[in-house]
Amino acid sequence: MPDRFRRLLPVVLVSTTALLLAGCGPNLFDRMTNWYTLSCCGVIIVILDIIALVEVSGSNRSLGDKVLWALIIIFAPVLGCILYYFFGRK
Repeated sequence: MPDRFRRLLPVVLVSTTALLLAGCGPNLFDRMTNWYTLSCCGVIIVILDIIALVEVSGSNRSLGDKVLWALIIIFAPVLGCILYYFFGRK
């Protein structure tokens, strides 16, 4: 378990930093902090993006690939999720 945590920690740290620094547009962080403004579709998007981020972090990809997919999903929640499910899953 500690080995998995050690592999997951950089992805979590980089993703969190990217979320905090991304002050533009409706990214995933904006959607999650303003949860009261979400519609039904918005809630579904947030849930699917979180599932995609969990799948990315648990995959056997290199750290660079994980960070790249996480950033795509975070900064373009709808498009990033679609791209990951069609092209990123192995």
